[in-house]
Amino acid sequence: MPQSLVKNYVHIIFSTKYRNDFIDEKIEKELFSYIAIICKDFESSALQIGGTDNHIHILCLLSRKIALMKLVQEIKSHSSKWIKTKGKRYEDFFW
Repeated sequence: MPQSLVKNYVHIIFSTKYRNDFIDEKIEKELFSYIAIICKDFESSALQIGGTDNHIHILCLLSRKIALMKLVQEIKSHSSKWIKTKGKRYEDFFW
C-alpha cells in the first residue's frame, strides 16, 4: 500500500485583546522567536512570523500529529504567559 504524504501550510492570524498596541519594537523579535520555538515543540515548523503592534501572522507547516486549534491554543497561552514576565508594561497583555 502506498504511503500518503501530507503538507498543510497554515496562515494563522490573531490579535491582542481589544487590539491594544502591545507588540512594540522592544519585544517584537523576542516574541516572534519564542513563538517559533513553541511551533517547533509541536512539530509545526514556523516558516515566517511577523505582524504589527496589535496582531501577528504565522505561516507554518502544520504537523499531522496536532490539531490546528490545539496549536493555536498552545501558542496563545504560552506566549501570553511569557510576555507578562517581560515588564510592567506587559502585565495586562492578552490575546
